[in-house]
Amino acid sequence: MKKGLLTSYLVGIYDVTHGESYPRILRYFIPEFITALVLYSALYLLDAKWVADLRSTSTYATLGVTNTLLHFIIKIAEGISVGTIILTGKYNGMRHYREAGRSFVDAFWSTVLVGGVIASLLYVGAFWIYRLYGVPYEIADLGAPFLRLRAIGIFFTFVYFAFIGFMRGIKDTKTPMKIFIFGGIIFLFFDYALIFGKFGFPAMRLQGSALASVIQYGAMLLASFLYLILKKNSVGYTYGLSLLRVFRSGSHIKQLIIMSWPVIIDKATMAVAYIWLGAMIAPMGTYALAAFSVIKDLERFAILPAVAFAQVITLLVSNDYGEQDWEGIKSNTKKIVFLTSFLVFSILLVFSLWPRYFIHFFDKNGDFTELAAAIFPILSILVFFDLLQLILSGALRGATNVKAVMKTRLVVCMFYFIPASYLLARLPIQDTIMKFVLVYGSFYIGNALMSIVYINRFRSDEWKLSST
Repeated sequence: MKKGLLTSYLVGIYDVTHGESYPRILRYFIPEFITALVLYSALYLLDAKWVADLRSTSTYATLGVTNTLLHFIIKIAEGISVGTIILTGKYNGMRHYREAGRSFVDAFWSTVLVGGVIASLLYVGAFWIYRLYGVPYEIADLGAPFLRLRAIGIFFTFVYFAFIGFMRGIKDTKTPMKIFIFGGIIFLFFDYALIFGKFGFPAMRLQGSALASVIQYGAMLLASFLYLILKKNSVGYTYGLSLLRVFRSGSHIKQLIIMSWPVIIDKATMAVAYIWLGAMIAPMGTYALAAFSVIKDLERFAILPAVAFAQVITLLVSNDYGEQDWEGIKSNTKKIVFLTSFLVFSILLVFSLWPRYFIHFFDKNGDFTELAAAIFPILSILVFFDLLQLILSGALRGATNVKAVMKTRLVVCMFYFIPASYLLARLPIQDTIMKFVLVYGSFYIGNALMSIVYINRFRSDEWKLSST
C-alpha cells in the first residue's frame, strides 16, 4: 500500500539507505550552480543593470520585453543543438568518426538555414513584432532598431550552437565552456564600453547592448570554427569535416528533425509562456512592463539552484534508471526537492524582506519600484511550483520520459495557462497590483498542474515502463 504523499516525502528526505547522500548531491550541484550563475545569469543581470543606469524606464522595459522573445528563439537553437549532440554522438560512440563528421555537416547547414530564416524574419518584421506584442509605441520605436541588430547576433547564435552540439556529441565539454567564458568576457567589456561610451567607443545606449551581443557570438563562432577546422591535426581532420559539402544525406536531416522536435517544443513551450505573459501585462502600461522585467529577472536569479539541481537529478536518475534502482530514483528526487526548496526560498526571503533595495538597482528614477516591491513577495510564495516542476521534469527526462514532459507542458500551456491568463487580463480590475498578481500567478498555477501530473506519474509504475 502506498504511503500518503507527505509521509512518503518525509521518509524520502531522511532516507540513508537509498539514493545518494546529501554531501555527494551537493558535490554534483556546486559546479552546475557556478556554471549557471557565472555563464548565464550574471551576464544578463549586469546588462540589465547597465541599461537601467541610463535612467530610462522605457529603455529598460524594452530590454526586458526583447529578452523574453529572444529567450524563446534561443531555446529553438538549443533544441536543434541537442539533436546534433544525439546524432553525432551516436556515430562517435560507434567509432564511425567520418560518419559523425558527415552528420554534423548536414546538421550544421540545417541549423544555418533555420537560423537564417528566423533572423531574417526578426530583422524585417522588428517593429510589427512589438506591435503584435501589444506594447506602447515608445517601446516599439525603441525596440525595432535594437531587435534588428540583435537579429544578426541570433543568426550567429544558431551557427555557434551547431558547433557546440558537435563538440558535446564527441564528448568534448571543456572546449565549449572555455569558449563561452571567452565570449562572456568579450560581452562584458563591449557591453559596458558601448552602452556608456567608454574607452574611446561611442555611447550607443541600448543599441550598444545589442552590438555587444553580436560581437560576443561572432567571436565565439569564430573561435569554434578555428578550433574545429583550421587547427593542425585538429578534430576537423579526424572527423573529416568539410563544411562546403551542403546537405549530403537526407537521412541525417530526417534524424535531426526527429530527435530535435520534442526538445524544441519542450524548451520553447515555457519560453512562449513568458512571451504570452508579457503580452498580457503590456496593456497595463510601461511601468507594469518594467515591473514585469525586474520581477522576472530577480525570480530567475532565485530559481538558479533549481536549474542546477534539475541537471543533477537528470544525471542521477539516468544512471539509476539503467540499474533499475527505483527507490534510489525516488529518494534522490525527494532529497533534491528539499535542498532546492531551502536554497531558493532563502534567496527569495532576502529579496522579499528588502525588495525596494534590490529593485532600485534597475529603477534609478523610482518609477516602478513601489509597484514591483508590492508584487514580488506575493508571487515569491508561488515560485515553489516552478522549482517543483523543474526538478520533477528533470527526473522524468532522466528516466527517458522525455515526450511525457513535453506533452504535459504543451497541454497545460495551451489549454489552461493561455486561456486563463487571457481571461484574467481582460477582467475590469482597476487595481494594477491585484490584476498583475492574478495574471502572473496563473503562470505558477500552471506549473502546479504540471507538478501534479509528474507526481502522479511517479506514484504509478508508468514512468518505469515508458520511454515516451
